[in-house]
Amino acid sequence: MKYISTRSNSPAASVSEAIQKGLADDGGLYVPENFPVIDWSGIKNWNDFPSVAAYALKPFFEGDPLQGELDEICKSAFNFPLPLDLVTDRVAFLELFHGPTAAFKDVGARFLSECLVRIRKNNPRPLTIAVATSGDTGGAVAAAFYNKPGIKVKVLFPKGRVSERQEKQLTCWGGNIEAYSVRGTFDDCQKLVKEAFTQSWITENTDLSSANSINIARLLPQMTYYVYAANLYYRLTDEKPVVIIPSGNVGNSAGAFWAKQIGAPIKEIVLAVNANRPIPDFLETGKWEPRASIQTLANAMDVGNPSNMERIRNLFPDFSELKAAFTSFSVSDEEIKKTIKTTFVQSGMVLCPHTAVGEFVRKRWFPDSFTIVVATAHPAKFETIVEPEIGQKVSVPTVLSDLLNRQSFVKEIDPDLHSFF
Repeated sequence: MKYISTRSNSPAASVSEAIQKGLADDGGLYVPENFPVIDWSGIKNWNDFPSVAAYALKPFFEGDPLQGELDEICKSAFNFPLPLDLVTDRVAFLELFHGPTAAFKDVGARFLSECLVRIRKNNPRPLTIAVATSGDTGGAVAAAFYNKPGIKVKVLFPKGRVSERQEKQLTCWGGNIEAYSVRGTFDDCQKLVKEAFTQSWITENTDLSSANSINIARLLPQMTYYVYAANLYYRLTDEKPVVIIPSGNVGNSAGAFWAKQIGAPIKEIVLAVNANRPIPDFLETGKWEPRASIQTLANAMDVGNPSNMERIRNLFPDFSELKAAFTSFSVSDEEIKKTIKTTFVQSGMVLCPHTAVGEFVRKRWFPDSFTIVVATAHPAKFETIVEPEIGQKVSVPTVLSDLLNRQSFVKEIDPDLHSFF
């Protein structure tokens, strides 16, 4: 299996090469040269996520040195549960927040870390990973790479635009993890990371990679939990689910599209966004118009120019085909708060603001459908938003409380490459 650029002006790469580079030479994103339809009959236990993930990934690592290590990579990376909680006979929540930083980003970040440590084990040059975050990615990447030999991580986040607990997760590491509070938006942070790969004064002196969802090793494992969840759901209900995904930079959603491409039993994919609505506007007008991001309660989704739309548009180059492939709906802050409150009153479930975006879309547009709502983060990370709506404290998981008690290490900078390289 080879990986090609969405912009078609870079040579094909192996998966190990694509993982190390992060971004293709022409500035495009790596995608598989093809999507094999997989025979799922070889999976004996659908409840064993690491084994399901390794089985689904093997065709994507064919011919690569990492192929023989996939079983061990998946066992090491996915050492926490990903429960599919069927709350009614039709509605399920895929809980992706039981990892070390209580967010779905742990899945991709830990897989990337396990891959890079193996790829670089005989390389004497240090590797620098630059990552922009709108909230959860940076914390997951920092946790996954903390104290990994020969690897330095530079985390950029928008000053004042992440929750207090999210910021603590981004800045509590020190050592090989450097955190930068950027005077700007997430889009400014993301732009800096992409620009770093185009500057010869950086790339000639630094082995550089990315841990954002622009990196192929973030998307491939995210594809696998949609394979896992959709097949579990189908076996429980005998129905293919509508999968509703809270979407920001669209990496998580791209994983669902790839899962469907390789045969996961998914009926429909829905991108639930907050007030940042370039995607639903694109589906309505046919014009892709990125814009400055808007600050919302679902801050990890505050993205005005989502990178992974490039991969989705590559998958569906014809607009009529793309428009038929998925739908997208925008949710306001007031609707987020209302959903948190009513869901708690009606069922006792406590949702984070991002999951509430997905649940609002389900209730409004898919109330009678067979659905999986993707629960992306633990509500304790957003206590200042959630607790006033439910009228009580949110229990803090141990993995989060342990991080909150650490010292912070952070440098405040302007959105300028020379400030952090």
